[in-house]
Amino acid sequence: MRRAVVFPGQGSGGGEGSGEVQEAVRACVGSSETPYQLSVFAGSVDLFYELRDAGVEPDVVAGHSLGEYAAAHAVGSLRLEDAVRLVAERDRLMNEAAAENPGGMVALIGADPTQVVRAAEAAEGIVVAANFNTPRQTVISGEEGALDAVGERLGGRKVRLGVAGAFHSPLMVEASRAMYGNLAEVAIEEPSIPMISATDGKILSTVEEVRSALRIQMLSPVRWVAVIERFIDLGVEEILEAGTDGTLTRMLRDFRHHEIEGRTAGEVLP
Repeated sequence: MRRAVVFPGQGSGGGEGSGEVQEAVRACVGSSETPYQLSVFAGSVDLFYELRDAGVEPDVVAGHSLGEYAAAHAVGSLRLEDAVRLVAERDRLMNEAAAENPGGMVALIGADPTQVVRAAEAAEGIVVAANFNTPRQTVISGEEGALDAVGERLGGRKVRLGVAGAFHSPLMVEASRAMYGNLAEVAIEEPSIPMISATDGKILSTVEEVRSALRIQMLSPVRWVAVIERFIDLGVEEILEAGTDGTLTRMLRDFRHHEIEGRTAGEVLP
């Protein structure tokens, strides 16, 4: 599997897309402002379509958190209209949960991931290790006081993320339950090519595996390290990011002893 296409999550720039993607977004939200998560999804899918039209086809895909919906569409498991509706609902539910249970997320740069987990487990209040993005970057998520307590115990640089709430933490439990119901009502097809789960790095190749991955992802940690390790095991030589900011491409620099080339879609498209 030589080429992987990856789809970014929240924190990335977005847009309404064009053509078919824009039509699906407009049909879902009408003339209202496009919800942020849906704009990220639309921008990613639009770039994926451009890659495909240019003859750039992936052998395997993966998505970071929200990006898993774009990945599921890219492999043919989710129809565009269904994916748009699900992402719009995901945005609404997570924002409502964030308003009811305020919190945030902080990236810890240079802290040992094992120590981050231990510090989160020992802290008072709700806080978890939510994103294992690279060997050098772990994100914690939870209540503000608990975030501060964990940050004080650990060394390294701290970067507060510009997100609406404590995603991938127990503060999202009600939103996650509601998404279970939404996913149960949607038809999911067998993926045409493998999709790598961002929860554990496993290869998803059946309908139920894709559905399960989407069900558990809102509360589960994002283990992007496991995704990259799986790509390495599969012999991936090139990772293309269907996003505008290059966030996932930059993170690849923290993974040593590999020969994978990382590029954004904009660097590939004519």
